[in-house]
Amino acid sequence: MRRTILWLVISAPMCRAPMAAQLAAAPAAPTPQISSFTVQAQAAAQGSTSSAAPQLPAAGLPQRLTLQDAEAQALRNNPQISVARLLLLASGQVTREQRSAYFPNVTASLTAVDAQQGSRLAAGALNNPALLTRAAGGMAISQLITDFGRTANLVAAAALRARAADMNAAATSAQIRLAVEEAFFGALQSRAEQMVAEQTVKARQLVSDQITTLFQNKLRSELDVSFANANLAQARLLLLDAQNNYQAALSRLSEVMGSVGQQPIDPVEPQAEPNAPPSSTAELEQQAFHNRPEIAAQSYEYQAERRFQNAERDLLLPTISALGVAGQAAAGSSLNAVPQFPTWYGAAGVNLNLPVFNGFQNVARWREAGFRAQAANEQLRDVKDRIANEVRTSWLNAVTAYNRIAVSRQFLEQSNLALNLSQARYDLGLSSIVELSQAQLQQTQAQIQFAAATYQYRIAEAVLRFQAAAP
Repeated sequence: MRRTILWLVISAPMCRAPMAAQLAAAPAAPTPQISSFTVQAQAAAQGSTSSAAPQLPAAGLPQRLTLQDAEAQALRNNPQISVARLLLLASGQVTREQRSAYFPNVTASLTAVDAQQGSRLAAGALNNPALLTRAAGGMAISQLITDFGRTANLVAAAALRARAADMNAAATSAQIRLAVEEAFFGALQSRAEQMVAEQTVKARQLVSDQITTLFQNKLRSELDVSFANANLAQARLLLLDAQNNYQAALSRLSEVMGSVGQQPIDPVEPQAEPNAPPSSTAELEQQAFHNRPEIAAQSYEYQAERRFQNAERDLLLPTISALGVAGQAAAGSSLNAVPQFPTWYGAAGVNLNLPVFNGFQNVARWREAGFRAQAANEQLRDVKDRIANEVRTSWLNAVTAYNRIAVSRQFLEQSNLALNLSQARYDLGLSSIVELSQAQLQQTQAQIQFAAATYQYRIAEAVLRFQAAAP
């Protein structure tokens, strides 16, 4: 008995063609009465062409887009790249601001005063109270001679922060490249899943039509028709989700590329095959420590905080500066026909400012800068620990994704075999529609996982390359 059943299962695929020919040649049997439930199920499975269901927006002629073209367009148009570059330029101007203390400060003044003759300024600051009518113009110049290193430390701190901004711009570029790769391969994966869903709809539509014909010839039950139509409706739901996911993936790719609206694009499959992941993470971690711009940026921030701490310490030291004024009085008051102002004036001198006491403000600023420098050092250590963990985690994800390719291929092969055997058993009447439906569902899942496995590994490979700062 077992040998007979085994022979029937194996020979079932060869018997499908004769069975189909016999079914086509057989006279049309009287159509049995179909319940309203079956009619509704068939209508839902077939879908009405006259229904006004909303459709996804139809795109124009798609433009073929390679991964390299997408990265170039993103680096050119993405606003985050522009933000990073503008912040870098702003940091360079801060360095120039601090360096300006090395240069003389020159101001020009024009003064015209009409005062009551002989009046005096009775309230206000401690200055010469005499108010004299005059009109004069002159210039004043001041030059810092030395502040015992404070300006030098401020300039160095600003330059280090500019280098940190440069590294942040490089990190932003690397993040944009990673986002482009994730969006690009995500779009390819969604398109592959959509193709699987379309093939699934076609296959289940064929099965539904065959079972409906067999039911009309009293060779299958109404339950078989209901299961077949339910499987078809499930496949159409899968297709709707796949179409939506593909359009969403294209929208995400357009956003990363810096496009205002979604562009009609057609991602091109890369020709190069993905490489196997490295065997260990030790070399990847060292490479990340040397090449990751985030580590370099935080290191520059720590050095800048140290130099700023030294600059705050220098507030306790004196400053020496030179002053000079010169000008000419075009008109002025006179007393007893004697002019009160000479025709020109000029003076020069050296000023020494020595801080004595300001409520311990300078000491508090020095200590505050020291604490911030220590915090920056701890942040640098935290960045290194986080990057090391991200390298290890991304390597594990890449290894798992690479192994999933072979496993998903085996899963698909076994699912195809199981579906063929289930179809053969169902054609011979040895199993129910439930077993066939389960085999169809399993095959669909296997096809989707196999279609996604390669692109998931490409995404994992891109993440690993980003975390390790590999070229």
